[in-house]
Amino acid sequence: MIRTSRRLPWESPHNALARLQADLRARGAPVLDLTGSNPTRAGLPYPEAAIAAALGDPRAARYDPSPRGLPSARQAIAARYAERGLSVDPEHLVLTASTSEAYALLFKLLCDPGDVVLAPRPSYPLFDHLAALEGVTLQPYPLGFDGGFFLDVAALQQELDGAGGRARAVLVVAPNNPTGNYLDRGEVDALVALAAARELPVVCDEVFADYPLAARGPGARRVPSLVEERGAVCLTLDGLSKSLGLPQLKLGWIHVAGPPAERDRLLGRLELLADTYLSVGTPVQVALPALLALRPAIAGAIGDRCRASYAALQQMVAGTACSLLPAAGGWSACLRLPATRGDDEWALALLAEAGVLVQPGYFYDFPAPLCVAVVSLLTDEVTLREGVARLLRLVAR
Repeated sequence: MIRTSRRLPWESPHNALARLQADLRARGAPVLDLTGSNPTRAGLPYPEAAIAAALGDPRAARYDPSPRGLPSARQAIAARYAERGLSVDPEHLVLTASTSEAYALLFKLLCDPGDVVLAPRPSYPLFDHLAALEGVTLQPYPLGFDGGFFLDVAALQQELDGAGGRARAVLVVAPNNPTGNYLDRGEVDALVALAAARELPVVCDEVFADYPLAARGPGARRVPSLVEERGAVCLTLDGLSKSLGLPQLKLGWIHVAGPPAERDRLLGRLELLADTYLSVGTPVQVALPALLALRPAIAGAIGDRCRASYAALQQMVAGTACSLLPAAGGWSACLRLPATRGDDEWALALLAEAGVLVQPGYFYDFPAPLCVAVVSLLTDEVTLREGVARLLRLVAR
């Protein structure tokens, strides 16, 4: 038998929820899926002809690679940041084939095998695999919870102390997935000061930043992005998968900010890594200015759907035994269920007895005693309302 690496548990068995889902599918049983995160399959309008025209640009037939990405593409991304009131130099951007690849490049850049990166919990389950594939140890730090989630800098500092000298980066997600909390000004200032004092970079995943669930109030201290931070090295990630709702086009980016000398040193080394792979396709880079011009239509429809779904959930759970955890942005909502059983037990009962698929909180490492069902705000209104109505009836029983 050919020996394979020990990076991942290749033979990991399906969990009980996946087995039940497969059984229902095999029997042709109807299931209301409240977990869909693919915007292209959510029944949203897409300007297909305009997307095809952008990708049909004849300049895509010529291969003239640039390690950081074509200048025209990086300039288009910088212009998009300018629309948000943020100043970005195109020379401080490096294009990647996805946000996942961006993480892989940064782990290669910053870590030797066995080094530690700090990641928030609850958050993406994908972090475990991305770190393991690079031989990096992922160490969680808990988000604070006071009815809603927030960055607990004291808890982060405690985990950094425990990592000793092996810590190489701190990961943050803004807004976090699936909890929906942005970073506020006080959190960012404390985070940047901590990172600078320990000479650590902050890796900030901002893929959901363009999807607030409520308008900012006059006293809001939400930080829209870390691209303008200078007190510590901040490596900001984004891409077309979420910001433009086009995951099939495979384009992401890394923005490098921080003290100029250190910023430029890291950019040079990141360019070498990117030049080794040259993974970003020419057609999507050439098309990027035209694609970004479609953003109001595509991302606008996604944002409208998410805000309408969140408002519907607020209305539906009012006065019930369930509650909606507060979220400021993103594509997910977290329904808090009675702790009379575990969230995995609730998810299994919902699928078996009500034909409703949700994600249990343990998928994202929600802390006990929180009992949570995570649902996608991309779900169409009819499916969402019927699925949540069934959930509430089961809870009431």
